[in-house]
Amino acid sequence: MRLVENGRIVEDHYVRVDDDAPIPDRVPVIVSAKRFLADAAALVSRDGSLGVAWPNDKRVAELEPWLGRLALVALVFPKFKDGRAYSQARLLRETYGFRGTLRATGDVLRDQFHFLVRAGFDSFEVKKDADARVFAQVLARFSIYYQDGADGRAPALRRRLQSAPPVPKTRETV
Repeated sequence: MRLVENGRIVEDHYVRVDDDAPIPDRVPVIVSAKRFLADAAALVSRDGSLGVAWPNDKRVAELEPWLGRLALVALVFPKFKDGRAYSQARLLRETYGFRGTLRATGDVLRDQFHFLVRAGFDSFEVKKDADARVFAQVLARFSIYYQDGADGRAPALRRRLQSAPPVPKTRETV
């Protein structure tokens, strides 16, 4: 499986740790939601970056107390038709202010990449090598948006208003 971050194919430094396996020190790890919730205080205090694989049928509000200590949240797409992880991503970015890495994992398709970025994802586990190479091109395809997104890009109207010269005050406009 290929990992795409910020439009580039990169090596995944995170190790996925099974629920019953020991967690190595000083190594970035991803644990399951079940394991994380069972021992969150000990996991966030360990030496090394921590990520959690969060299923799309769990409320992300459960992560809120720990978001400042998590380096990565991997949201799972079990099927390409199931878009609940989009909503989870927007909640994590916009409601809870998560600034760590937001990874899309599972059935992630090339056709969805642009929408995933707009929802706030910045890391993607991609099954096909050809899809991973195309993802960087998709990022450059659009530069103007009409709607707000969780990726921090201002929509066209806001950009236009910010760049417009100020209207001079006259008797009629006062």
